[in-house]
Amino acid sequence: MTVHPPYARDLALDLTLQDFQQTAARLQGQVLTTPVWRWQTGVVQTALSPQTEVWLKLELFQIAGSFKLRGALNCIQAMDLDAKRRGVVAVSAGNHAIAVSYAARLVGISAKVVMPQHVSPARIEACRDMGAEVVLQADVHAAFEHADELVAREGRTLIHPFDGPLTAQGTGTVGLELMHQISGLDAVLVPVGGGGLLAGIASCVKRMNKRCQVFGVEPEGADAMTRSFEAGQPVRLERVNTVADSLGAPYAMPYSYGLCKQHVDGMVHVSDDAICQAMYYTFRDMKLAVEPAAATALAALLGPLREQLNGKKVALIVCGSNQDAVRFSELLARGQALAVNAIPGNNVSS
Repeated sequence: MTVHPPYARDLALDLTLQDFQQTAARLQGQVLTTPVWRWQTGVVQTALSPQTEVWLKLELFQIAGSFKLRGALNCIQAMDLDAKRRGVVAVSAGNHAIAVSYAARLVGISAKVVMPQHVSPARIEACRDMGAEVVLQADVHAAFEHADELVAREGRTLIHPFDGPLTAQGTGTVGLELMHQISGLDAVLVPVGGGGLLAGIASCVKRMNKRCQVFGVEPEGADAMTRSFEAGQPVRLERVNTVADSLGAPYAMPYSYGLCKQHVDGMVHVSDDAICQAMYYTFRDMKLAVEPAAATALAALLGPLREQLNGKKVALIVCGSNQDAVRFSELLARGQALAVNAIPGNNVSS
């Protein structure tokens, strides 16, 4: 783990409720207002107290399959004409790349997406189907380095996967919708990769209800935000290792870190086993085929946050689903085996 240069505490971190409302108005008709659904069966019914309300914010139904379109489109729309002529570049293990590919096509500009070579073939194909040029690199560190080269050589604009005010404004519209859709929430659980989704949602939720707690959930093998909280500034991981590849950001960045530090009530870890088990429960009980990242919030509710949030009204952000059938089947089988072997009445592995 390495630490970034000292965190700039004088950054203009505050986003207002008006910022999120204006962003939602700009994006209206180009992104979907995704639905919410209360989970009342299966593991939620057996593992949690009857007083616990569990609501799902279903961002997997968003255009391009994840919440990422909100931030990507907000960033691209803000570019000037010269920048649009030069095009954009994105780094991603899948969801952000797909979102940037779609947004660039929508606006009518060129897009190159740089992806680690291990990513799902389905995600690569989705980007190409939307007209983006896909460049594969050895790993996520090499992908970011190559993207920087494209910015310098071709003058492209980097659409960052999780940092910056425009990204936070976009992701915050998830929180804006959620708070209008469900009243009286006690807590919101948000999957965390680089922290862009958490930064936006936490900022908006706290503007609308200071008493509603917001928790970030990271895989054990990709915990850059947790380590950043501990260090007091953004840090870089030497290694990322998790089945939730969409959450495999190798570092935190100052802007998203600053918003998270200001508005988030706590960070928790979940294991890959717990993520797979949560995928299985989501499929079995809710009939939703989610990618690992989208199951992390449930894994946290059934694991490290179970006692703290028992009896509360809780929203889980189901952030997306861009997973090929073969990989999904492998992880689902892993989760099913864990569920079968779980202690009766507990139904979770921590």
